[in-house]
Amino acid sequence: MQHAVEAIETKPLSQDFSDTGYYVNRELSWIYFNQRVLEEALHPGLHPLLERVKFISIFSSNLDEYFMIRVAGIEDQFEAGIQDRTIDGFTPLEQLEKIREMVLQQLRERNKCFYNDLLPAMQREGIGFVRFSELSEPRKETLRSFFRREIFPVLTPLAFDTGHPFPFMSNLSLNLAIELEDEEVGILKFARVKVPSVLPRMIRLNDIKGFEEDSNVIRFIWLEDLIENNLGELFPKMRIIKSHLFRLIRDADIEIEEDEAGDLLATIEQGILSRRYGKVVRLDITPEMPDAVRKLLKKNLEVTERNVYEIEGVLGLGALIELLKVERPELKDEPLVPINPIENKFGSDIFRAISAADQLLYHPYDSFQPVVDFIDRAANDPNVLSIKQTLYRVGSNSPIVKSLMKAAEAGKQVAVLVELKARFDEENNIVWARALEDVGAHVIYGLPGLKTHAKLAMIVRRERQNIKQYLHLGTGNYNPATGKIYTDYSLFTTNEQLSSDVAELFNALTGYSRHTAYKKLLVSPINTRKRIIEMIEREIEWQRKSKSGRIIMKMNALVDAKTIRALYQASCEGVQIDLIVRGICCLKPGITGVSENIRVISIIGRFLEHSRAYYFHNGGKQELYLGSADIMPRNLDDRVETLFPVFDKNCINSVKSDLDLLMSDNMKAWAMKPDGSYSKIDNNAEKVNSQALFVSRSAIKKTPNKLKKKTI
Repeated sequence: MQHAVEAIETKPLSQDFSDTGYYVNRELSWIYFNQRVLEEALHPGLHPLLERVKFISIFSSNLDEYFMIRVAGIEDQFEAGIQDRTIDGFTPLEQLEKIREMVLQQLRERNKCFYNDLLPAMQREGIGFVRFSELSEPRKETLRSFFRREIFPVLTPLAFDTGHPFPFMSNLSLNLAIELEDEEVGILKFARVKVPSVLPRMIRLNDIKGFEEDSNVIRFIWLEDLIENNLGELFPKMRIIKSHLFRLIRDADIEIEEDEAGDLLATIEQGILSRRYGKVVRLDITPEMPDAVRKLLKKNLEVTERNVYEIEGVLGLGALIELLKVERPELKDEPLVPINPIENKFGSDIFRAISAADQLLYHPYDSFQPVVDFIDRAANDPNVLSIKQTLYRVGSNSPIVKSLMKAAEAGKQVAVLVELKARFDEENNIVWARALEDVGAHVIYGLPGLKTHAKLAMIVRRERQNIKQYLHLGTGNYNPATGKIYTDYSLFTTNEQLSSDVAELFNALTGYSRHTAYKKLLVSPINTRKRIIEMIEREIEWQRKSKSGRIIMKMNALVDAKTIRALYQASCEGVQIDLIVRGICCLKPGITGVSENIRVISIIGRFLEHSRAYYFHNGGKQELYLGSADIMPRNLDDRVETLFPVFDKNCINSVKSDLDLLMSDNMKAWAMKPDGSYSKIDNNAEKVNSQALFVSRSAIKKTPNKLKKKTI
């Protein structure tokens, strides 16, 4: 694609844009995002009942990971005495204090929703939780027998006294702190029992033999409740004075000194083990815990009061995701059955489909199956010579990896970059890396100092007397499970310029190539920021010439200060800018004289908005990039990322239409205000739920032609 206006050198900004008031704090912006997730649970009518419970779980799990990674990092800065202020003016301590204030408020909102709204609503629908103390004596005895048979053998009580050191407690562990008295000598003692994560956290009473329940009523008991009420089995001849639940969150960010790592795989394995021992960044307790036990835990876990969170009720509500397994379809979203447009038109011959034209899919509305079929067909095709692919997160039962293994066993050249440093997927990726190596695939673990986050697959195929390269380029992971719940784009193409760039990139990943002159791909850390800013500046030139400057960017996060300043400059010049940013956004829209031509929205709904799309009007010669990179320093400087241009006009128009629909959403979209806060879009226009419309369009496409006419 030729640019009507040549890319220009990055120029100094005509305004400083250094005022701290122009920026939202990165950490607080994330908390605003998680609040938007929580809001999906707070309001009746937004989702079916069990889907609202799901959002309670997602909010809670999100928060755990945030503390394990982000809060742990800020704690490190504070402990190191760092007083540097962020671009928005916060010191590490100020951030920690504000995070605590906001999170405590959110936890109160979450609990009010769960206990006062969702639990009673579930009870009315025949789903609920019971407490051991509320059961009749015969049913208690049934559960005591179950406890002795199924739970007691797994438990390990650990004493704490002069002869027993304070027991180690792993990350995310739920524990009971127990005050006891030795009945023989009358001495007070302290012990700890871990609630084992290898057992179901929610025990379904209907499944316990001898526990007679109405078949129309589903009842659960929390595992910790059952343990707490049977502690006498663990401490015979001891009087249980009181037990207190608490939960730990530790620093889980693996530190890797890659210049010292002779074997990266072994280093990652060791890092996974050490994750269990990271410093405690949050201690969750119940308000009933007495000061003596609280002080004992604080002292031995080496935490301050700032790290202690008093939480009413159950600790660790991320476990509620298990309720989605309850067979009550009327309390969940209607299943989405995605269409497979490639199969519908070309049958099983995916190579013929890609040769006919570029194929663009929009998951999950379009099936992820063609991506799986692409690799599987290549593994079985005798004309395929080689397969090269990057794998970041593939899941625990990956059909794509199995196809790659089959290809290697068939003697094809298979080269796979398995990113071992994909956070919280390290163990899965180690398993798959070893399995691929065992069948003879060439496995690369990534580049020193960089995560490889790019989503690329290249198949080399002999066709008649020629060699042809087929590409899959995506915005999401090669994981069929997330392909059902994340919105992402997949592009299949045989474009020779892109094929040349992808081949060069694989050479850089697998060998010592230092190729930097990519013709069409944007590749981090080489040229992504530079080209994005150049295209922003090109829109400024178009605005000056013809008042036609237009930018639409969709991403998960916008943090990079240099890009934000370029967008501010474009706004000052009159360029119309729409930003669809699901999560963190450090730019403030609507500031007079700075960003009054910028609009920021965030869409939170049934599906996770994960796709990245960067659209530039370019004087009418539209230019569109899709890919794996958000606009964050880590994606631009510390990762191997790709943004790929879309050349096919039909594909460009399709994505532009998708973006237009997202921007018209006034049911699931939140608008950012100039102060960085968000509010639901509430206007008098016809109600638009973009995700629901995408689902309905898929349903219409699946409907036979005769039925379509009747419906219309």
